[in-house]
Amino acid sequence: MQLRDNKSSLDLTQADLSMNSPTMQYFPEQDVIHLAITNEEEMESLELSPNITAELNADGELIGVEILKASIFLRDFILESTQAKLMQLRHSTK
Repeated sequence: MQLRDNKSSLDLTQADLSMNSPTMQYFPEQDVIHLAITNEEEMESLELSPNITAELNADGELIGVEILKASIFLRDFILESTQAKLMQLRHSTK
């Protein structure tokens, strides 16, 4: 994983995720994460939840994801998944 820190964004690149080398940018001033799966032109977007938007190409395939209020989303995701894992561990040791 490659980490670049710019004034306006933080770029994370994971080349092994797929042939298209998805990139992720974080824009701290707006608290937005943008995950670009391909460089294709966005033809349509679909709101999956109030703060998550899927970006689609001309064929309706997913080419990107935008997450608004990203710090809250990540905080909640980390807390929920950690609590779920802890519950699994506790139940498996009884």
